[in-house]
Parts: sequence; C-alpha cells; structure tokens
Amino acid sequence: MKRREGRNREGYEEERVQREKDDKERAVAGWEPKTKLGMEVKSGKIKNIDEILDSGRKILESEIVDKILNVQSDLIAVGQSKGKFGGGKRRVWRQTQRKTQEGNIPTFSTFAVVGDGNGHVGIASGRAKETLPAREKAIRKAKLNLISVKRKCGAFDCSGSEQHTIPFKVEGKSGSVRVILIPAPQGTGLVAGSELKKILKLAGIKDIYTKTFGQKRTSYNLAKACMIALEKTNRK
Repeated sequence: MKRREGRNREGYEEERVQREKDDKERAVAGWEPKTKLGMEVKSGKIKNIDEILDSGRKILESEIVDKILNVQSDLIAVGQSKGKFGGGKRRVWRQTQRKTQEGNIPTFSTFAVVGDGNGHVGIASGRAKETLPAREKAIRKAKLNLISVKRKCGAFDCSGSEQHTIPFKVEGKSGSVRVILIPAPQGTGLVAGSELKKILKLAGIKDIYTKTFGQKRTSYNLAKACMIALEKTNRK
C-alpha cells in the first residue's frame, strides 16, 4: 500500500512539474515586455542571467527569468495544521482571518523558493484569499529576487573539480535565527534540516554542513538567514 502511495506521489509530482513547464512556455510566448531589460531579453540581446545579476540591474518581470532559465519551485512549511495542544503537522500554508460584520474573512500566505539547480536561487512570500493565487504570487516574486550563488570544490580532501559545495564558510542572520554554512567533501550530502535542504538543492549545492541557532521553527527567518549566507559566497 505504501509503495502504491509512493508511486502515486511521484506521478503527481511529475505531472505538476510538466504542468508548470507548459504554463511557463505559454506565458513566455505571449509575453509583451514593459521594461528595457525585458525587451533586451526577448530580442536575444541578453542570454545570460549572470550578466543581469552582476550588473546590478533590477528584474521587474518574472518572464525574464522564465525566458533565460529553466527554474523549478518548492514551498517552505511556514504554517501548522490544527492539533491538540498545538501539536498539528507543519504545512506550507499559513492561514489567518480578519473579523468583519459579514463574518470571518480568511487569508492564506505561503513562502516559495525557486532555482535552476545551477547556482541561482530566490525566495519570496505571497498572500491571497485562496491558496493557489498565494502560491503563484510567491513564485512570481521569488523569481524577481533571484541571486547568484558561487560554488566550488571547496573541501581540502576533495579529488575533483565538480562545483558541488560553497567555496568557504559563510554565516547569515535574520531575527533570532543564525545559519552557518560550511563546505563539505563529495559524498557528504546536504547535512541540513528539511526546509534548508529545499533552498540548497535548488541552488545547486550537493554537499554541505550546516549549523543553526535561535528560533529555528520560524521558517521565514530561517530561509532569509540561509539566503543571506549564500549571497555572501559572491564576496571577493
């Protein structure tokens, strides 16, 4: 029974990825750029995302990223389902509600991470009255917040040239959460929590050690601290 559920889950994931890919292709095909950067990307003048990020130009259209990169997305668990004594499972939707004369008006928020698995990753939150619009808004905003992550074969006992880890030890802090990322040799894997793994995997990092301090259940600050640390890999 568990094996069948695993197959169904894998099939659903493949279907979701294919559906997102088709939606991106349709969006790019009917895209009418409104910014100078968008026009340069659509005309083929700019074909490399690093050219945009290194120059410090602001990305204001998510189709720019879809045109250049093949990004994937994932959601970070920021909410919690109802359970006895606060023991509900973590989930990707955070639900709040506002009381009005007409009744309770619910709002859903989520936190998305996007990346191409090759040194580019971005995060952002989205909020809407329904779950799917909130997810689409978060993914679109995450594409606008894309950063470049420098990778190298950074461990002293590595015997290869594959860019599988970060070049040196970096640290990021957001709120009470502090995240330390340490280079690791090949074969180590992602020694990190489940939410950090989503960011590191989409950033294209295969081996790394992590240390976290503070209120780690605050996923917003945990993800932001990780992104601040990854951004520091570009320092010279």
